[in-house]
Amino acid sequence: MARYDYKCPACGTEFEVEHPMSERPTIVCPECGEVANQVFGASGIVFKGSGFYNTDQRDKGSSATSSTSSASKSEGASKSESKSEGTSANAPKKAD
Repeated sequence: MARYDYKCPACGTEFEVEHPMSERPTIVCPECGEVANQVFGASGIVFKGSGFYNTDQRDKGSSATSSTSSASKSEGASKSESKSEGTSANAPKKAD
């Protein structure tokens, strides 16, 4: 069951009524008996923070991490180059 706010246009009384979301009943004011109008207000949900996207899960210093990750990539590339040079020097030579 959901709770809805209603306001009487005749006397201005505001009140709350609980009914299923699937129903649209005619609600009368408990004070004067006039048909009341449903009041639409702000949602009770409050989103706090920078957002709820996948990219928001990164660290605050993402620029620092990207520079360190690019530095580690260049180190890895130089290590793989030195390994390939070392294996070619130690490889057995074919006899002619």
